[in-house]
Amino acid sequence: MKDMSRRDFLKVMGGAAAGAFLYNAGVSTASAQAPVVSSVNRTGRPVADGEGSRARVFYTRHIDAAHLIALYDRISEGIYGKVAVKLHTGEKHGPNILPRDMVKALIRHIPNSTIVETNTMYDGDRYTTASHRETLKVNGWDFCPVDIMDEEGDVNLPVRGGKHLKEVAMGGHIVNYDSMVVLTHFKGHAMGGYGGSLKNIAIGCASGQHGKRQVHGYLNGAMPPSGADWGKMPAQDAFMELMADSGKATVDYFGKHIIFLNVLRRMSVDCDCAGTSAAEPKIADLGILASTDILAVDQASVDLVYDRKSDDKNDLVERIESRHGLHQLQAMRDLKMGNDKYELISID
Repeated sequence: MKDMSRRDFLKVMGGAAAGAFLYNAGVSTASAQAPVVSSVNRTGRPVADGEGSRARVFYTRHIDAAHLIALYDRISEGIYGKVAVKLHTGEKHGPNILPRDMVKALIRHIPNSTIVETNTMYDGDRYTTASHRETLKVNGWDFCPVDIMDEEGDVNLPVRGGKHLKEVAMGGHIVNYDSMVVLTHFKGHAMGGYGGSLKNIAIGCASGQHGKRQVHGYLNGAMPPSGADWGKMPAQDAFMELMADSGKATVDYFGKHIIFLNVLRRMSVDCDCAGTSAAEPKIADLGILASTDILAVDQASVDLVYDRKSDDKNDLVERIESRHGLHQLQAMRDLKMGNDKYELISID
């Protein structure tokens, strides 16, 4: 593992700032949280004096390359130089992975861009760099370079004011990029309840055998744990806070040069890390959200799910609440990572 150079550290300080296993320990629907009350102004009226600032979240109901690119163009002012596009490329043959043609069109639209990933903490299709590269080919991620950022080790990024962590080991290549586009398949998650932009960078940028263990609060022992070792994992709320700590390290590193796009499509209760064992999605596709604010985009995504009038949302809501997933939002608020009050602006 290597530490950042002085130049890299100054860049951080000057900026604007998981697995395929089920987590059963300490999870109870009896302690489920109440639904988030939406803070969106759906009427489109201007924010009145005294109401405070609101983040802008752009939205389309259409899930295709043209609308994804249109959303990107609305928020991409700070994207420059060598661009990392962070997305979840999934286990082999995963049925819910983002459409490759849609991602390919976005990559072609962003000059000097590269898909970035990291190896997994658990023994699966992406556990080693060699197996990861084979999985990338199987899943169709062969239309552009894919940088496995921890292929050559780690780099420690500081967590300013974190709840639990002072630094996180990220894939070492992260410091080679000037900007990051966080392209997220929003869906459920076995431990996090849901996986949004926070999960995509908090776990997805952390190195496989160091950073991911820090984020999961499980530094030693077999992964996934078995038997009594489950008790060594952190409580659910602490896990959400560890994710927020890790996400803050990446957000602070890129400062004004990081943006977030959440694709609410084929939202299984399971993450793309579950591969072919992921449950079939029940909730309808809802569209794409985009913002320069990580908290606002994840808050808006959760709100769209909760605002569904149909019972098709019930399984995903249960997954979110039984894992205390809404605490991700509170942890980001506590760390001042963004604004949970937002204007939802349709481009349709």
